Amino acid sequence: MEPLYEGKAKRLWATDDPNVLRMEFKNDATAFNGEKKAQFEDKGRLNNEISTLVYGMLEREGVPTHFVRRVDETHVDVRKVDIVMVEVIVRNVAAGSFCRRTGVEEGREFGQPIVEFSIKSDELGDPLVNDDYIRELGLATADELTQLRESALKVNGILIGLFRDCGLRLVDFKLEFGRPVDDPGSIVLADEISPDGCRLWDLETGEKMDKDRFRRDLGNVMEAYREVLGRLKAELG
Repeated sequence: MEPLYEGKAKRLWATDDPNVLRMEFKNDATAFNGEKKAQFEDKGRLNNEISTLVYGMLEREGVPTHFVRRVDETHVDVRKVDIVMVEVIVRNVAAGSFCRRTGVEEGREFGQPIVEFSIKSDELGDPLVNDDYIRELGLATADELTQLRESALKVNGILIGLFRDCGLRLVDFKLEFGRPVDDPGSIVLADEISPDGCRLWDLETGEKMDKDRFRRDLGNVMEAYREVLGRLKAELG
């Protein structure tokens, strides 16, 4: 297969179908816009399996995604999309950059979810932007922005329930969306949903079960990912 793209945590390959790509989950881990790097054995497999389970549930709940099928331990086939260069962050609890920007103590639960938009750009540090920025930069139309926000909130509602049933608190997460090349008038959920892009805290202990274990040098990174996968498999079968 022809290699098309390599990012911090995944590679994309062409397939015989011009509308389908093969996505590979790597063992690489990065934080702080790539300033901190490491490799963890089995990370690609764990994220692939977690994301496959989550995307399968989202599809069953009526959320259109780019997912086609799981190929093997570290590869999935996905619809080819033109990525909307806007990341959508949904926050249910104060953590991470929100606390650094506002001075709010970590752990404060919000009255309702906060939705943020940022430009998808490592070079710029994924800066936060509002609807007006996005319009003037031509990143998405007003209708698309409405769709991104509504879809992100729908995903949030589904995942809060799923992770709660797994004994986990969904603190925040980021999403990416794309326009399928075979249906450019629509928008689907793309990329992945895994502990790399979600903050998950154990409901009983508050223990962090996500990439913050790597960011903060807490240790047992893959053990936490394995625990998340085990709980999802027990819940979703």
